[in-house]
Amino acid sequence: MLAQLAQCEFAVTKSQLGTEMMAAELQNYENLSTILENGIEIAKNNIEKSKIDLAQAKTVRKNRIEYDVMAKVINEQPDRKETLERLSTLKSDLSSLEATKQQLESILALRKKQFHVLVTSIHQLQALLDEPDDMESISADDIDVDMKETSES
Repeated sequence: MLAQLAQCEFAVTKSQLGTEMMAAELQNYENLSTILENGIEIAKNNIEKSKIDLAQAKTVRKNRIEYDVMAKVINEQPDRKETLERLSTLKSDLSSLEATKQQLESILALRKKQFHVLVTSIHQLQALLDEPDDMESISADDIDVDMKETSES
């Protein structure tokens, strides 16, 4: 009986130790679960921060690319000094061409007037040349009339 009692006590002790061990393991698993949950939350927060950082990095990269493109376009253009020099040269050329245009227009107007005078003179000379023919015919008629009168008398 003592042996059975010792076996029962041993079984109870073993059962209690097993229960304590299981409670300790359960506590250990709960601690690990809490640690894992905290780790997961931290990882989620890190992922969110990384997403935000990635979006910012993409924006910065996009801006840098746009900056580089704009810088290339700007570098292809001449600088302000060259542009102003070219502009002043073009303005002086334009004023020179406008002066030449005015001179040519005045010469053209003078030539038109001279041509008009020439054409008018030609018409007047033609009219003068045509008049003597009329005068000759009148003179010839007058002469015929005068001769008839003289022969009748």
